[in-house]
Amino acid sequence: MDFDIKDPSLAPKGLDRIEWADQSMPVLRLIRERFEKEKPLKGVRVAACLHVTTETANLARTLKAGGAELRICASNPLSTQDDTAASLVKDFEIPVFAIRGEDNETYYAHLHSALETGPQITMDDGADLVSAILSDKKEFIPGIMGSTEETTTGIIRLRSMAEDKVLRFPVISVNDADTKHLFDNRYGTGQSTLDGIIRATNLLLAGSRFVVVGYGWCGRGVAMRARGMGAHVVVCEVEAVRALEAIMDGFQVMPIGEAAKVGKIFVTLTGNKNVIRREHFEVMLDGAVVANSGHFNVELDIPGLEALSKQKRTVREHLEEYLLPDGRHIYLLAEGRLINLAAAEGHPASVMDMSFANQALSAEYLVKHHGELKPQVYVVPPEIDQEIARLKLSAMGVQIDELTDEQETYMASWAEGT
Repeated sequence: MDFDIKDPSLAPKGLDRIEWADQSMPVLRLIRERFEKEKPLKGVRVAACLHVTTETANLARTLKAGGAELRICASNPLSTQDDTAASLVKDFEIPVFAIRGEDNETYYAHLHSALETGPQITMDDGADLVSAILSDKKEFIPGIMGSTEETTTGIIRLRSMAEDKVLRFPVISVNDADTKHLFDNRYGTGQSTLDGIIRATNLLLAGSRFVVVGYGWCGRGVAMRARGMGAHVVVCEVEAVRALEAIMDGFQVMPIGEAAKVGKIFVTLTGNKNVIRREHFEVMLDGAVVANSGHFNVELDIPGLEALSKQKRTVREHLEEYLLPDGRHIYLLAEGRLINLAAAEGHPASVMDMSFANQALSAEYLVKHHGELKPQVYVVPPEIDQEIARLKLSAMGVQIDELTDEQETYMASWAEGT
């Protein structure tokens, strides 16, 4: 079996952690049991570019149980859990191409290794596989049933491809599923981002001025959790409705140029480029801490910070100190990579349970319906979203009401008014 990982001897530790995560993923476990019997992905070649974590490992187990021929690479150089990668190779015989801390050249070499067998379905977290196929592997396009996309940044890229008429196969936006972004983005990112910042710095959040740049679902989650730990939260936004919502939620809203002068801790969650730039670093307080939880490190103008600084040193793991000419210090976390995965373990398994259930069921949907779909971005079918929510509630032991026949008739008609 072809693979490229750090150390196969880490497999026993990885297996223990994969099994621990599986205990908190009951929905995916139920899907895996059905897939084992029905084999809906039998013989389908799947390439996945995802964070190689214990939760992703349980998705990989589910896809393989369904009959998929799977190859995996990492979607971020610093998010790979090397013990998880080792266990996937040794215990589950799934080819993995991922090493924590790999350089840019290795990252793209691994991405092409995942594509080597000519996938029929791709799973992305950032659209790198789709981009590679459209740029370098066009010969694979006729055999592709479709793709699934995990994150907001990837969906932005893919919708741009569709608008420019360069997308050549259908994509299902897992990120747009209610059982994904309402929970994974908000509660998963909210908790894991603070976890990463605290692990990297050991700073006390209570009483600090905490700047959240971007008030999408991820930003909402981080702002909510930071306030819960006693931070004074400032939100920066470019969209009026989101800014208004942040105010109504009780947060202070101001431009990043103003927030840069008063913030202690900064986190970007926009999916955009250079949202914290050189001119913002120039006015930050001594000791300001800057992190990114918005997928790509381009959210931070790191070259601008480098050019502004006269000295750089690593203070502790995932914490780099930049010394400015006037004596101020600015601290960059995890090289600007995803702080929740680079310095912590990413989202808790219980929330990834729903996200990866969407991935598994969307892959099954593509196998059954790809012939009916056009080369555009689709939302997860509502029936899949509802089924995942139903299974999650059932696993939690929660029951809900059902509409009576009278109520269903009333909700479907116009004849009966007040």
